[in-house]
Amino acid sequence: MSVAFSSIFNTLTPFNRSNFVLACSGSNPDRRRRILIFGSSLALASNFLSSNQQRFPMESAIALEQLKEKEDELEEEEDRNVNLFQKTSPSVVYIQDIELPKTSSDDFSDEENIKIEGTGSGFVWDKLGHIVTNYHVIAKLATDQFGLQRCKVSLVDATGTRFSKEGKIVGLDPDNDLAVLKIETEGRELKPVVLGTSKDLRVGQSCFAIGNPYGYENTLTIGVVSGLGREIPSPNGKSIREAIQTDADINSGNSGGPLLDSYGHTIGVNTATFTRKGSGMSSGVNFAIPIDTVVRTVPYLIVYGTAYRDRF
Repeated sequence: MSVAFSSIFNTLTPFNRSNFVLACSGSNPDRRRRILIFGSSLALASNFLSSNQQRFPMESAIALEQLKEKEDELEEEEDRNVNLFQKTSPSVVYIQDIELPKTSSDDFSDEENIKIEGTGSGFVWDKLGHIVTNYHVIAKLATDQFGLQRCKVSLVDATGTRFSKEGKIVGLDPDNDLAVLKIETEGRELKPVVLGTSKDLRVGQSCFAIGNPYGYENTLTIGVVSGLGREIPSPNGKSIREAIQTDADINSGNSGGPLLDSYGHTIGVNTATFTRKGSGMSSGVNFAIPIDTVVRTVPYLIVYGTAYRDRF
């Protein structure tokens, strides 16, 4: 047994302190590289943690700044919408289609007995009291055979005072679903719309509709120009060309009101919508008569009572 153990021990390398120290200090190249890599890793980890401590607060500050910029943009957009409505809504009128009782005194002061058959919208064309609307809004008045139909126009003057007057038909253009009414201003100053153009419109640009849907006066809806050059039917079965398509809601009572661009310029006359089956609500496919057509037509309606093509 002693001989066996002696043989084993004799085969082991004697312990040498100098060899141990040299190995630990890197006299062995492989081990030295491992130690250097380990030390470098610790240094990198330390630097990473240190840099993250500095970067994370900076990234948070950037995120907060971006959020604040977005909130500021939303506030600016809201302010623009509010200002646009405040600037343009005094030019929009509320139209009520009224049938008087047969025993009427020829006015609509007796509100208990009059029958409101429909409502619509329109806008002030000039300071003389001319109002532009859709033909179909006042079609009953235009075709009245018994003298019982009236048109009540409600609006505000330049001072913000609301008043109502009877609207008299000046001119009609069923082909383009346009009509011009005239009210007596009695010295009141009116605020006409600012006319724009429809020839430079682009799909995707913002637009705004102001009107009186379902009798709710001065309602603003917002959308975009969804399409251009559309063809829609007119009240007499003909076609209105170059109509503007928009997803800004146009419901019953919006007809005849202005479609505006972002500057508050009138670019069209709201006229029609495709409704959801059985609901009567807008489907988001709505149309307006282009203002360029209106500008060509209305002066003839004011002067001659008919469109230029109908004069002869």
